[in-house]
Amino acid sequence: LAERTSLAGVQHILLVLSGKGGVGKSTLSTELALALRNAGKKVGILDVDLCGPSIPRMLRVQDSAVHQCDSGWVPVFVGQDKAIALMSIGFLLERPDDAVVWRGPKKNALIKQFITDVAWGDLDFLIVDTPPGTSDEHISTVEALRPYQMLGAVLVTTPQ
Repeated sequence: LAERTSLAGVQHILLVLSGKGGVGKSTLSTELALALRNAGKKVGILDVDLCGPSIPRMLRVQDSAVHQCDSGWVPVFVGQDKAIALMSIGFLLERPDDAVVWRGPKKNALIKQFITDVAWGDLDFLIVDTPPGTSDEHISTVEALRPYQMLGAVLVTTPQ
């Protein structure tokens, strides 16, 4: 069985991380995506903050649905120009404010599925918005992205 290459058309992958919550990771991910789009780049955001998926609301697409195609899940495209592709667990919940209370293996399986089964197409940048802290989700994300060309990471901190 051939390895799926849903990220084959992605030029650069950028992780957005922090050691704690509430420092602005999702805001930074969203603003970075908008800035790159305004610079003429094709951008995707993978929201792996499974317990607090806020990016769909930030981009005003929280009522959108994810569809299947032959090559996997089709991300939600943002804006009239459809220049930002977004995948988030927020699209898979019945209600946007539903809590996701999952243990490690189920979270890790969904992260791997997001990385292998989303039909991103050709992107200049894929921004990965991670949950707060340093948890299994971070390890799963980095492990699943290991075969792909990583650009790097942005570490969001606070002055204290």
